[in-house]
Amino acid sequence: MQWNIEKETYHDRFSRCLDLWQADFDVSRLPYTNALKVVLLLFFNQKDESFYTVSWACDADGTPLLVAGGINGIIRVIDAGNEKIDKSFVGHGDSVNEIRTQALRPSLVLSASKDESVRLWNIQTGICILIFAGAGGHRNEVLSVDFHPSDIYRIASCGMDNTVKIWSMKEFWTYVERSFTWEGLPSQFPTKYVQFPVLIASIHTNYVDCNRWLGDFILSKSVDNEFILWEPKMKEQSPGEGTVDILQKYPVPDCDIWFIKLSCDFHYNAAAIGNREGKIYVWELQTSPPSLIARLSHVQSKSAIRQTAMSFDGSTILSCCEDGTIWRWDTVATA
Repeated sequence: MQWNIEKETYHDRFSRCLDLWQADFDVSRLPYTNALKVVLLLFFNQKDESFYTVSWACDADGTPLLVAGGINGIIRVIDAGNEKIDKSFVGHGDSVNEIRTQALRPSLVLSASKDESVRLWNIQTGICILIFAGAGGHRNEVLSVDFHPSDIYRIASCGMDNTVKIWSMKEFWTYVERSFTWEGLPSQFPTKYVQFPVLIASIHTNYVDCNRWLGDFILSKSVDNEFILWEPKMKEQSPGEGTVDILQKYPVPDCDIWFIKLSCDFHYNAAAIGNREGKIYVWELQTSPPSLIARLSHVQSKSAIRQTAMSFDGSTILSCCEDGTIWRWDTVATA
């Protein structure tokens, strides 16, 4: 497999390079004339804010919205088409570490916060529907959260308390439905607390900074130079209790710092994750034992990769680096 690579540095000016990734891990320079043109469509600047996370969502009529959060704990809903802030959500008591959108109902988003809570929002009506916190909640920063891909009631969260918690919204789903037809002020909505998860999994011994559903299984990552695929087994009669079966481990060298997150393509065929040396590892998720698809590197990519994003079919990978650069890798058909 071959990959094209393009780098953009978002400072005072753009600097570009385009290289060809060879299957034997050699890199050869392509002429700059083959580079793609990058156009800045929207620039959003918020004074005294450091954004940690963004997620695409949309309202009932399909308007594309960008939902962003960061150090101030305020969630901004940006109307990308009209280039303006549509809404601002105030509720978290500290920074927002991750935002995720419900694929089945993209007006619903989850936010994970340093205030030890997860919140469910309706971005169409501006309502905070549910707060996942309390007696059975996290005991430190929540670093990551994710919706189950097919079970609309189920979510997973993880954080600095070294745990992954699985939650169910089934008992509270009437409040989710009410949030779409609520005619009063958002602040008057009867927001409910979900205090007890259906499973608490302690499969890592350090911070858990990323979790993603893979069907009914979960991918999770700590600071152990790997990410893990495991199966949660809930006890229906004993909420919060259960067991886990570790199914596979995916090694990622030089990945021993926290706040490095993985991403998957839409069909969960592959996962891409960076490391502190600026390299990306792409793993096949549908094979056993694990199969490494590609190890992507470049002489100019030396900074820690904090986040990756894969396109719908996995043919394009973006990586966000600590030095302010964004790298784009594209698969190239080989003869």
